[in-house]
Amino acid sequence: MSLTKGDRQMNIEVPAVFPVSYQALEQEAKKLMSKGAYGYVRSAASNEETLRKNTTAFEKWSILPRMLRNVADIDMSVTLGEHTYPYPIFIAPVGMQKLTHEEGELATARAAKTIGVPFIQSTVSSYSIEEVKAATVDSPKWFQLYWSRNEQVSFSMVERAERAGYEAIVVTVDTIMTGWRETDIATQFSPLKEGYGKANYESDPAFMHALGEKTDHESMIQSVLDNIHYPEMNWSHIAALAKRTSLPIYIKGILHPEDVQCAIEAGASGLIVSNHGGRQLDGTVAALDALPAVVKAANQKVPVVFDSGIRRGTDIVKALALGAAAVCIGRPFVYGLGIDGQVGVEKVLENLIEETRITMSLAGIARVKDLNQLKLIRE
Repeated sequence: MSLTKGDRQMNIEVPAVFPVSYQALEQEAKKLMSKGAYGYVRSAASNEETLRKNTTAFEKWSILPRMLRNVADIDMSVTLGEHTYPYPIFIAPVGMQKLTHEEGELATARAAKTIGVPFIQSTVSSYSIEEVKAATVDSPKWFQLYWSRNEQVSFSMVERAERAGYEAIVVTVDTIMTGWRETDIATQFSPLKEGYGKANYESDPAFMHALGEKTDHESMIQSVLDNIHYPEMNWSHIAALAKRTSLPIYIKGILHPEDVQCAIEAGASGLIVSNHGGRQLDGTVAALDALPAVVKAANQKVPVVFDSGIRRGTDIVKALALGAAAVCIGRPFVYGLGIDGQVGVEKVLENLIEETRITMSLAGIARVKDLNQLKLIRE
């Protein structure tokens, strides 16, 4: 039996053949993924303190609901820039999804199109910009950029995204080097070195021109690694990109309110509050704890999207109530992908949307744009 939106609770006797909770998703995915792949997806940097704080931060905020507010019709739509989307949910730019399922980003992008949420494609995806475009014509897509040491590669990838009809560029700024990831060290597993994230590079003319005749696997992977990690990156690179593209630029990895003005002055059209899901700097502030100050510093000049720690619909509502314009979903959809490909991602998104709808209804808020009126109590 297939359940439509709104009737999950009314058909509670129907067996949940697909995992519903995040914990169940994780455990089912663990059974199906290789040890290295599961460890890579599940783990985080160092002692995983930030990974834990990202989720427990939501428990510190309690919803104070209102009653009898006429919530018969729930409007979950959000507008960012010139585009309106039916739900406040984005697929986060998770790279190398072929680790989890053979169809990787193609399956995820198709699921996003089916449900109606934007798909953010990673620079280090397992399929190229052009392959994802071909698989999901006429659906909203953004492109996430890891700034390359060779800036011509960055400009080239952005131009490809423009030609493919992508709606925005997301520049990740918290990955100037890889975080200290003990699980990957223990399993001796590096998906980048295995070649899972090279599709956009081997199909890029600027990258291949710079590579020259050294097109063997080892040379290509080393060049990818050399390009991804660029400690010299600064705000001038964002300004240079802003001059080269007409697409809105979102800066992903903002936690400090003083970086907000730097981003805006450099030409950013939006911000994404994120600590990379705890995978980069351990011991840093939980993303949710950083959100209110970043929203205040943005002062409605640019939209602020939230990433890192979303596990369920109540989390989505709390992040939106604290000022986020939308949220990004990462690990939950990756586990769904590992369990059942495109269908698995669709199930995860459907459950998140339905729990968000129910949470809004029971809290007395009928429209996402009114969630700033929802009172949260810090406990």
